[in-house]
Amino acid sequence: MIDRPGDDETRDAAEAAFRAQPDAETDEPRMPGPKQDVADLYSDLFPQGQQAKPAPRSGARITATTPARSRTSSAVIPAPQTLEETGLSLVQLSGLVLKQLYLQGSALGLEISRSAHLPFSIIDTALVFLKEEKCIEVTSGNVIGRSSYRFHLTELGRVRARESFEQCRYVGPAPVPLDAYVRQCQLQTVVGIDCTPERLEDSFSDFIIRDGLLEELGPAVCSGRSIFIYGPPGNGKTLIAKGLGRFLNRQGGEIHVPYALQMENSIITLFDPTIHETTDDHEFQESTLKHRHDGTYLPDMEDWSKPETDLRWRRIRRPVVITGGELNLEMLDLRYNKTSNFYTAPLHIKANGGVFLIDDFGRQLVSPKDLLNRWIMPLEDRTDYLTLATGKKFAVPFEQLIVFSTNLDPKDLVDEAFLRRIRHKIQIGPPSRELFTEITQLCCRQRDLRYDPVFVDYLYDTYYNQGQSPRSSDPRDLLEILQSICRFKGQEPILSTQIIAEAAQRFFCQI
Repeated sequence: MIDRPGDDETRDAAEAAFRAQPDAETDEPRMPGPKQDVADLYSDLFPQGQQAKPAPRSGARITATTPARSRTSSAVIPAPQTLEETGLSLVQLSGLVLKQLYLQGSALGLEISRSAHLPFSIIDTALVFLKEEKCIEVTSGNVIGRSSYRFHLTELGRVRARESFEQCRYVGPAPVPLDAYVRQCQLQTVVGIDCTPERLEDSFSDFIIRDGLLEELGPAVCSGRSIFIYGPPGNGKTLIAKGLGRFLNRQGGEIHVPYALQMENSIITLFDPTIHETTDDHEFQESTLKHRHDGTYLPDMEDWSKPETDLRWRRIRRPVVITGGELNLEMLDLRYNKTSNFYTAPLHIKANGGVFLIDDFGRQLVSPKDLLNRWIMPLEDRTDYLTLATGKKFAVPFEQLIVFSTNLDPKDLVDEAFLRRIRHKIQIGPPSRELFTEITQLCCRQRDLRYDPVFVDYLYDTYYNQGQSPRSSDPRDLLEILQSICRFKGQEPILSTQIIAEAAQRFFCQI
């Protein structure tokens, strides 16, 4: 039974139905304990008069020990101290515990706590509730603390666990409520990131770009608004966009992202290790270090009852999400798995707090007009709306630096209404001869080739001065062809006129 926040009658009916199920076992479970009889040990585990805390009402919010406005993007998110502070109902948390025990067969209280990434004191609330409902029993234990007791499902507990699996097959770290995620996104927005010419230049130190380009990119980064990069192909638009991503990733500070979100009765997974580069691995490993179960050491519940941080969140570098021609409208909506009954967040939500680069804009499977219509309001209001399988819509933050990169004419792609919402338009044109020479010299150094001016002179005399437009990518591509020709002939690569001419003929004839 899953509690529906915002509907007290439904919640009460759910818990009443849960309690009304007939007991599957009437015998007290046996739990051997050293020098302690069963009655005393159960008294210690489930004290008389201890009542499970009621599920929070729909208005329940996570209570932070530090005011949200005083926290920076990388500030610690304090661990919840009560069930109410988690934003979850008792039934939701109990269902998560039941599913974990169903998969593992049995587990220590500490293991359940670690799997849910919640303090044991909160997990203990669900264990008490499940014990009262005859859904779990204790098969072994140790007097050093209740977190060291091993829990096992009863027959009734297995029935309830299967019912929970039918509703949602998600098992893992407990989700955080949507409103807590919204507040955190507002704290770690890309707007107002400290961007100076010196810091931005450091992120572009590996690139050779035209003078004045950083002066155009810097204000765009500071605004946190969308950027439209356009120009002929092969001149570094994608590299420039990736450079912006590298700046935010390396110097934009750290942010937090939850493993999963709870939206009413629906769970949405958000953390993606292929996108989110974690920076808290050391602390996380220390917090979740598995202890030996050979009897030499069993941790006391105090080891896990009061963690300093909320382990349902991971600390990461600002993400950089890159998509190209494969992008379609379905990828911008929640992905619902009918078998598992939970959702996966779309790409642009995973990019919150970072950069979302749409490369080769205009060449997607979906038409540019449809794609832009999908984003007109999010670009303006910094809020997007997602739809559950039930048809319910809800708002999520759209807090990212979104970059459109295209080699098509903007007038053929977008209308004036959309261009108005893209604050910064930056044109990347063909390189000057001086810039082209610098790029060639860099490409030669990267390949351990001795630079010879004859390379640039030949290309300009034969092609570029005859109407062919130079491109920043030409030196790299031509040198790769030149090296391949030399390897085939079994000779050392050199920039001779003969080999340059052969490489250029192979390269430019394809255009």
